[in-house]
Formats: sequence, structure tokens, C-alpha cells
Amino acid sequence: MSKIFKLFIKFIIIITIGIVAAMIYAYTQISLDADKLIDYNPEVSSVVLDKNEKRIAYIFKDKHRLYAKYNEIPEKLVYSLIAVEDSGFFEHQGVSPEAILRAIFKDIQAGSFVEGGSTLTQQLIKNTYLTNEKTLGRKIKEAVLALKIEKSLTKEEILERYLNEIFFGNGYYGVKTAANGFFHKELNELTLKESAILVGLPNAPSTLNPVKYYERAINRADTVLFRLKTLGWIDEAQYNEAITERPKVYSSSLTQNLAPYVVDEVIRQYEPLVEDLRTGGYTIYTTIDLKQQEIAQEAVQKVYTDAMRYSPSASLNAALVSMESNTGDILAMVGGVDYKKSAFNRATQATRQPGSSFKPFVYQIALDAGNNPATYVQDVEKIFEYTDNRGNRKAWSPKNYDGTFKGYMTLRQALIESRNLATVNLAESLGMPNVFDKLEVLQIQNMPRDMSIVLGNLSVSPLKMAQVYSVFGNYGKIVEPRLVSKIIAKDGSLVLEIKSEVIAEFTRPEQAYLMTTILQDVVRYGTGHGAIVDGIELAGKTGTTNNNVDAWFCGYSPTIETMIWVGRDDNRPMNSGVTGGGVVAPAFAHYYRKLIAIYPTTKRRFDIPGGVEYGVINGRNEYYTGISPLPLDQPNLDDLNATDANSTDENGSQDGSLGNIFDNILPDSGQAEETMQAF
Repeated sequence: MSKIFKLFIKFIIIITIGIVAAMIYAYTQISLDADKLIDYNPEVSSVVLDKNEKRIAYIFKDKHRLYAKYNEIPEKLVYSLIAVEDSGFFEHQGVSPEAILRAIFKDIQAGSFVEGGSTLTQQLIKNTYLTNEKTLGRKIKEAVLALKIEKSLTKEEILERYLNEIFFGNGYYGVKTAANGFFHKELNELTLKESAILVGLPNAPSTLNPVKYYERAINRADTVLFRLKTLGWIDEAQYNEAITERPKVYSSSLTQNLAPYVVDEVIRQYEPLVEDLRTGGYTIYTTIDLKQQEIAQEAVQKVYTDAMRYSPSASLNAALVSMESNTGDILAMVGGVDYKKSAFNRATQATRQPGSSFKPFVYQIALDAGNNPATYVQDVEKIFEYTDNRGNRKAWSPKNYDGTFKGYMTLRQALIESRNLATVNLAESLGMPNVFDKLEVLQIQNMPRDMSIVLGNLSVSPLKMAQVYSVFGNYGKIVEPRLVSKIIAKDGSLVLEIKSEVIAEFTRPEQAYLMTTILQDVVRYGTGHGAIVDGIELAGKTGTTNNNVDAWFCGYSPTIETMIWVGRDDNRPMNSGVTGGGVVAPAFAHYYRKLIAIYPTTKRRFDIPGGVEYGVINGRNEYYTGISPLPLDQPNLDDLNATDANSTDENGSQDGSLGNIFDNILPDSGQAEETMQAF
């Protein structure tokens, strides 16, 4: 034996003794935190589901990871991993002396660190805590921690942590995430070839990504299969079957979000309430129906496209909320035309003037005060004098949208035609303080206390309009909108449950039904005719504010209510052709036409509650209740208008001397201009 060889052996022995001594010292002296792997609690993505438990999206903070228990991981995948990465895994204690010596020889030959000699346990530690820096100090720390981990965990627990911690490329952390993402399969559905592809990826997740480099991934998988056959862990037949398979790989990411405005709203509402909402592996059950979400997106695109024909503008946008009237369950929510361009949720975060879509609440107050849909109201011009906030005397003279007036008309007809003058005069007859008090039940924030409110001079979101419109669809009761029904922790325990809640009662069922019959006529014969859909009863109201700044249709079927808004984000006027009746109502119709096609058993007719009767007055059929009896003492409408025409001046205006009664409840000069032509 030559002197050089003897010296080399001595050198290797000294290095080995030194490494072992360093490891023994480190094991007893160096305090490395193994708790993170022993008490393993990684970031796990939460999943947002629709009401039918279909996935809407995964939500996560930094790493998208779905967790798999060891008993979920198929044996063929485990043995494929061990075969290619650490065939002695079940024999060593976390460190393989043979592998280390082999690596030392290769490193010495190369003059640098070229082989690590790491076990799976060491790889897990490196991926979890340490850097890829190839230094002796790092390797010693890695080995020491591996020994500690092996003493604390079973081999199965180590494998479970490894397969959940490792990065597989394409944004997927953990083998379950990768199986779902690349193959759209659960772990127990994987073939041997698919398992081989997955275990080959952590070696080079970017350059072996099967979405981008399919052939590279296949070649790496074939290497894994050959290793399995060489070790005798699969037979020739299994090898031949797997080697010829070419699995389908999906390019769509698991992070695809089918309803981004919904998911953002879930996070906004519940992240303050649930610790680690995006990293705790929660299952979030929403009330959304993805089928209705899809047709809601179509409806928003329709109203946007139709509005753009009249008013092309980069700031034009639209929103929709659809809600179950009796539960408050939000079935669809679209906060804008294009989430990628703007994540601002106009369905929940924007407040806009509803215009005449708010009028039904004034008319409901009138019905509850003893009026009947057949009761006469004056559609005539008045000038109201008032004192503004600066003490100046002002005059407010609201107008109808078309600039005309019709004299006396029934309450029903006034709302069907959305007559501003009739609405203002009706509110006057009820007494504005009484109207304000009744409207307080709606719990609208910052609701102005001036007369212009009866024409919709207030600010509400589409979601708030959905809430208050439940007054009509839910027979007088206001329900709290509900987006999430429950949240379940990853261990299956109930974290949060949100139940349907009635928050106020605005009117009685029979009284609300009277309003429904009027709003049905708005759709059949009035400003909302564009919303009509064959085969289902619909009720609703248009709203177009002054200068066409906002356009709405707010309506409902026997079970579902839908609010649609279109306008410009900068609050500038749209073209005069963009109205609630002309543009928004057809989008509403599109929604319900698709709804009954998708769900043919949808309830089609409104229930008539007890206490509603049907009679005839002045030759017209009309509903009535004990609170709202038929006004049998009214004269014929045509005769009344003929008489009234002789008592007005040549301009058709009546004396405004009653205006002083309305001091401090009329709009200031700015508000008056905004609401003169609400429609």
C-alpha cells in the first residue's frame, strides 16, 4: 500500500471522526428548534364552496397547500418516492453514513460540493428550515436535526410531513395539491405513472413542470419507474403498462377563482372574525349558487354592453345582487364588469342613488296608513317654499320625468307610471315626519331627513337594496343578507355558523302583497315592461336618477329578488338612453329567463296571504284588505279630473302656500337639482 494512499485513508478517517464528533457535540449542545416539524402545523389553504358544495376558490396567504394525512397517500406513490430519493429510508436513523462517505469521495474528486448524501429526513429539514448553501456547517446542522426528528417521529409521520411540505411547481405545495392541480384527481385515483411524475418533480419543479415541459416530466417519471423495477418493487408487467401511459395534464391552476367578488367579500367579512382564515385549512360554506352566479355575470355583461351602445365610457360599470327573499341567502353577487381591471365591489362597497326604485316604500307607507291601490292621488305641480341650512328662502318645484302632469290618478297607476309629482303629493298627505319615522325601520345609514328622499335622494348599495326589498318579497319582513352559512375547521369542528335572521318587520303580509300586485303591474304595463318573462310572475321597479347618473332595476320573483345597477364610477351622467326601463330591465329579464331554464321547478306564482280580498270599484278590479279597504266613496276619476282642470291656473300649477309647512324637510338647493327628474 503506497504512502499516498495511506495518507488519504488517514485523511478520510480524520474527516469522518471530525464530522461525527461535531455531530455528537451539536446534538447535545446546539439547540435547534425541531418543534415545527414534530408539532407540524403548516399553512393550509382554505376552500370556499357554493351552496351545493362546489368549489368556488381556494384562498391562501403565501403557499397554496392542501393537506393529506398519511393514510390518504397511496402506497405506490410512497414507494416511488423512496425508490428515487432514499431507498434505505426505512433502515437508517435519519442520516446515512454510507451516503455521506460516498458524497465525500465525489466532492473531493470534484473539488467542490457536488453531492449531498441527504436522506429524505434531511431533505425535509433543508426544505423547511435551512438554505441550499452547500457548507459543512449547514450539513452538520441538517444531520443533527435529522437525528432529533427521527427520534421523535415515526417514519410514516416523516413521510407525511415531507409530502405535504415539498414544492411541486405551478404554485402547488404538497402532493395532494399537485395531484388535484396537474391531474384533477384525488390521491387514491392516481395511476402509477402519475405517481412517478409527481415524485420526480421536487428535484427540479420548474424545469420538470409537466404543464410546460411535458416530455421532460415523462422522461423523469420513466427513470422513477425503471428504479422501481430495478429494486424489484414492481414487476415487468406493471413497468410495461406504466411506461407506455401518457397521462393528461391540466394547465388550469387550482387557484382559479370562479367568483372573485364573492371571495373578496367573504375575506372582508370574516377574516376579522376567524383566526388565520386564509392559512388554517377552513372549509367555508357560502350561500352562492354557482349556476346563478354564472347567469348573473351574463346579466351584468348584458346591461354593460347595452349601456355602452348609448354611453361609451371607460368608467362605465355595473353590479348585481340576487338573494333569496325569505332567508336572505345571497345566491349571486357580481361587483363589476371585469375583476381584473377593478376589484372594487360595487355590489357591496358602492353607494348610489336609487331614484324611483325607492318609491315603493313611500307607497307601502301610504297603504299601511289606510289607503288602497285604488285611492286617488294628485299628479299636479306644486311649489314648496323652504329655508335652507343657511337661512335663505328657497323654492322647490319637482317635475315628472316627461314634464307633464295628469291630475288625479290612482295610487296604483301613479307607481306604475313612476310619477314624481304624485309621489311627492302622496308623501305630503301622509305627513313627512310620519314618513321619516316609518323609513327608519329600513336602517339606511345617513338617510337624509328632507322631502327629496321620496324620489330616491339617498345613497345605498345594491346589497342594501336587496335587504330592504325583502320587505316586499318576504311579505313585510326584512331579512339580513347572508353570504356564509358556516365555517368548518380542518379537524371538522364547527367554527362559526350564521343563521338566517329577520331584523325588522316593516308591514303585514297582506299589505306587502298589495304592493307586490302593483309592482307586478309595473312589469306588465309600466316602466318595467322590459323585465317581463313568460312563465313566471315578476314584480319590480325601475330607477333612473337625474341626468341618467344611475340606472336600476330592483325586482323579485316568488322566491328570489335581484338588484341590478349600472352607472359610471366617476358619477358623471350617462347618455339619456341609459334608463332603468330601457337598459337594466332587459338584463333582469335575462337573469330570470335563464333561471327558470336551469331550474324548471322554480316557484312561478306569488302566494296570496290571508286577509287579501278582491273587489270592483268604479268599474275596475282591485285588491283590498282590512287595513286598505276599497275607497267606495270616491267619485269617478274622469269626472274628478274634468272638475279639477277648472280650478288650476292656465299653467296647470296649484298654489304653493302650504310650502312653509315643510321648512327643514325639503331638499337644499343642491339636492333639489339632483332629484327633480328621478324616474
